[in-house]
Amino acid sequence: MIDTLVGFYAKSADAPPRDPDNEDVQQELRRRKWQVFFAITFGYGFYYVCRLSINVAKPLMDEAGVFDAAELGLIGSALYFSYAFGKLTNGVLADHVNQRRFMATGMFVSALANLFLGFTTIFWVFILLWGINGWFQSFGAASSVRSISNWYAGEERGSIYGMWASSHNIGEAVTFVGTAIVVSYFGWMWGFRASGIVCLLASFYMLMHVHERPAAYGLPSPRTQQGETGFKALRQMQLEVIKTPAVWIVALASASFYITRYAVNSWGIYFLQDARGYSTIEASSIVSVNAIAGIFGTFFSGILSDRLFQRRRNIPSLVFGVVYAFATWLFFFGPANKWAEITAMVLFGLALGALMVYLGGLIAVDICRKEVSGAALGVVGVASYIGAGVQDIISGRMIEDSKSIVNGVEVANFEAVGMFWLGSAIASIILALFVWNAKSPDD
Repeated sequence: MIDTLVGFYAKSADAPPRDPDNEDVQQELRRRKWQVFFAITFGYGFYYVCRLSINVAKPLMDEAGVFDAAELGLIGSALYFSYAFGKLTNGVLADHVNQRRFMATGMFVSALANLFLGFTTIFWVFILLWGINGWFQSFGAASSVRSISNWYAGEERGSIYGMWASSHNIGEAVTFVGTAIVVSYFGWMWGFRASGIVCLLASFYMLMHVHERPAAYGLPSPRTQQGETGFKALRQMQLEVIKTPAVWIVALASASFYITRYAVNSWGIYFLQDARGYSTIEASSIVSVNAIAGIFGTFFSGILSDRLFQRRRNIPSLVFGVVYAFATWLFFFGPANKWAEITAMVLFGLALGALMVYLGGLIAVDICRKEVSGAALGVVGVASYIGAGVQDIISGRMIEDSKSIVNGVEVANFEAVGMFWLGSAIASIILALFVWNAKSPDD
């Protein structure tokens, strides 16, 4: 059984090399590169549909008395904590496995977990299945980044990484609009069921189009990647990543950034419904603006840093960090009107999209060897999602404790928890300054 499983996820052997100057070979290389790009971009976008389904359902579940805010915070944290440690272990594992099968498996199991959650209201079952969902969600990013390293040369990597990272904005927009419509008309359970069905289909798409490294097809590899690194050498390089202080500083900066990121994703709809009086569709539509704006921030972030800043991410990280903190303040503490909230979400999305690329992975990938990009992403990921998990527990508890009865209606006070979220955004800016001049051993 174990041997069969290991064999299923093992990398394919290199095919006999083909003539790199042959036009048919070059055409096949271009075709497979674009198939990989679109498969990991849209595929990882649908990973987010299965990850964020609960965030749209939260207000309705609380209103129906299924779970209160503190319980929803604990459930949400189960995904973040399992995802955090999954990002580290599966990030390391992704450097050794068949990317196509690995990524499709994660989506498949995540989709099943969502489907099952659409048929239960038992608290411990929610925590267990949402935690399982988090673990298999961690298959996605590491496989995607490793695929980028396999198929794209160093001078392309920043731009391609930025374009790929727009996948999370695509997934968020689909969730905040599509899932909101589903739960508004059919109830919160169908939010999980619909997400599961759609993502099952996405898993088969990824299985067809996420190709292994070029050498498995006899195709020429990017000139920055000359064949496979031996297991022992690869393991040693992975240990170097874990021992690199700059990687952990980036990880802490990303953790602070993720606290605020998931404050808006996890509680933004709840905040707008509870504190500002919007309906589910109205609140989801406002929050979805950040995802749509984030597509542009994410898509162009790598191109911006590659072409204007010669592959240096420090200056744009600082600029977008300041915008991110301002947008957080405007959303939670600014004027209580729709246009201020939409403006805040536009700025938040643009900055979040760029910082997702820089703090969420690319800076760490840049300062490590290309062969261990999965491990670098894993270190950043474990810190980021521990931060997100702690945020969900603290936020849920703070929101629940702040509730009071006003004119016969239970209302939460978001002032204290809003300061927690804003302070985390500011902390991410300060921490990022400590790796201003960090460089890769390959440079």
